[in-house]
Amino acid sequence: MKRRTLALGFGALPLARLAAAQALDGPLRIVVPYPPGGATDKVARIVGDKLQSSLGVPVVVDNRTGAGGRLAAQQLKGSPANQNAILIANPAVMFVAPLVFRDAGYDPEKDFVPLSVVNDYEFGLAVASAVPVRELNHLIAWLRANPEKANFGVPATGSLPHFFALMTGEKAGVKAQVVGYRGSAPLVSDLIGGQVPVAFDTLETQLPHHDAGKLRVLASSGAKRSPWSPGVPTFKESGLDLVATGWNAFFAPATMPADRIEKISQAIQAAMRDPDTQRKFTDGKLTPVVSTRVQSEALLKAYRAQWTPIVRQSGYQP
Repeated sequence: MKRRTLALGFGALPLARLAAAQALDGPLRIVVPYPPGGATDKVARIVGDKLQSSLGVPVVVDNRTGAGGRLAAQQLKGSPANQNAILIANPAVMFVAPLVFRDAGYDPEKDFVPLSVVNDYEFGLAVASAVPVRELNHLIAWLRANPEKANFGVPATGSLPHFFALMTGEKAGVKAQVVGYRGSAPLVSDLIGGQVPVAFDTLETQLPHHDAGKLRVLASSGAKRSPWSPGVPTFKESGLDLVATGWNAFFAPATMPADRIEKISQAIQAAMRDPDTQRKFTDGKLTPVVSTRVQSEALLKAYRAQWTPIVRQSGYQP
């Protein structure tokens, strides 16, 4: 099991014993900026189940879709101080959008406070079964020989897989055309059907189809091979010096009182230490993370430093 642990406060204190001390004054709403069924939604529901018992209040998952996730952030920022609502978001919402849109409608550093990073994930490069390659270096050679085939499908324009696809093309010396889709499902469908030869997406999205033999994942973006796909080499092992990951994290509106922010953050950390939570994450091919507020802020700061030049140099405009 791959598990990333960043903090150890509360020890193994059962969640039920936190309920009295942690109880809020009303229901907690977790706003998810994507439809039900995706990785971010799954994370919200796993953690939400635990928070319901530890915080002693009903927890409702509220899927607020639209504008690539920006709508949820726009609606939640500046919430009344007495409102118990938090946001779960990934880099597309809290990092990329504010960089590429002239006015995203929110400032992630001013309007939101990180509560806890709860999981990270890797990206995968997959090819259609009709593409005559089985290794990344073979794919690069094939694309150089057939530049008209250098179409890289991604689940959404402006997403992290989009920029990772551009990074890969630059490192490989291939001029790629990025093809944006409306989500992972149509991207996978077109990849399997041969409408697009290469796809970049989160690894956990691609692996079920890889395992079923419907497509081939040639490389993963982690520093080490994924425990769920030990047969798939990393980009570095395959000759391209690339390491990149994404994350899901919970955020509170900056208008929320500090004591409530700390209370919810600690409850999330306790939930992430729970063995049942760990099991549910790993069963879903999600890498769990236990992170304090301070550690989460440091991680996000380092992430911005890594990706800001890449996004800006890409020249991408929505």
